[in-house]
Amino acid sequence: MTTLNHTGISHTVFHLLGIPGLEDQHMWISIPFFISYVIALLGNSLLIFIILTKRSLHEPMYLFLCMLAGTDIVLSTITVPQALAIFWFHAGEISLDCCITQVFFVHSTFVCESGILLVMAFDRYIAICYPLRYTTILTNSRIRKIGVALFLRSYGTIFPIIFLLRRLTFCKHNIIPHTCCEHIGLAKYACNDIRVNLWYGFFILMATVVLDVVLIFVSYVLILCAIFRMPSQNARHKALNTCGSHICVIILFYGPGIFTTLTQQFGRHIPPHIHILLANVCILAPPMLNPIIYGIKTKQIQEQVVHMFIRQK
Repeated sequence: MTTLNHTGISHTVFHLLGIPGLEDQHMWISIPFFISYVIALLGNSLLIFIILTKRSLHEPMYLFLCMLAGTDIVLSTITVPQALAIFWFHAGEISLDCCITQVFFVHSTFVCESGILLVMAFDRYIAICYPLRYTTILTNSRIRKIGVALFLRSYGTIFPIIFLLRRLTFCKHNIIPHTCCEHIGLAKYACNDIRVNLWYGFFILMATVVLDVVLIFVSYVLILCAIFRMPSQNARHKALNTCGSHICVIILFYGPGIFTTLTQQFGRHIPPHIHILLANVCILAPPMLNPIIYGIKTKQIQEQVVHMFIRQK
């Protein structure tokens, strides 16, 4: 299965440790993991069901929200069950092919969700700055094209990582101190030169997530300028309220990721299990809290949820 030389034979099986240093606490740590996964599945599935079955919600804002809910379900499903298997059954063994597959879906889903948040910012920009042209700009046909473009961007940019990882010889140790596989975390166990992996990973980060953050920031600068030019205080309050839930979701998605990156770069003294826990927060928190935020902040979704449960009773 393994060898420790450069003959071209490498590890084909890896072992995920979960959260190293906290092995005796894995059963307790699994509780928030399990609860967050159940809430993410139920909340996002309910959100998708309500939006797709209510014609009154077949508007661009809710259709983009439906896309966001779908990516949240995928992101949770490809990571949390693996972590729970480690915590509950010590089933951390994973083949190289499965590990690379998980890398592909984790990174592509993350890039896709970032793109959806950018599109949702663009949606709010059009709704507030060009309200009379809103329905003519964001037609159903254009929304479908945007969805396809997001899919192609996320999977197209991450697809080369499969080949960048497959070319490597993993002749170092095969113990991964994490709950899931990720690109550089796997590549660093190779005996080959991984500078191509590092540079391509940096390129993807800059060309997708960082670019999305910059464009979202520019969108909200323009939105705020338009809002503060409104003569009516009620109009300003209503416009800010429509952006509130989206801003919360943006902070929730990018905030933990930025904090995790900073701790990895400058927090050398921070214990490894803290880094792993922070990385898992980036995966656990958005899928669980996004449907709650939109359920609380969006009146139309609130009304549909209440109506559905009252009708069932």
